[in-house]
Amino acid sequence: MLDRIRTINYIKYMKIPERPKDTNQLAKSIVDLTIGENEETIPRNKKNPHAVELGRLGGLKGGNARAKALSKAKRVKIARKAAKARWKKKDRGK
Repeated sequence: MLDRIRTINYIKYMKIPERPKDTNQLAKSIVDLTIGENEETIPRNKKNPHAVELGRLGGLKGGNARAKALSKAKRVKIARKAAKARWKKKDRGK
């Protein structure tokens, strides 16, 4: 039952291109997709590579900078909270 609900939710949020109602147009669109002529339905990466790299660099620096800014007591407190959350999550799985 749970698998069925997950599948329904997955299908519900999938981005499915709208298909033509006419059978001939539908057949042509399927052929175009198969041979790769219809490029509108093929998703393209529209992210700016420079911006992606800058974001990645910021992400790499962030954790270390935050750790240096925190006191040892604060880091210990955060670590304990994280460990509790992990154990709580683990207990729920049983």
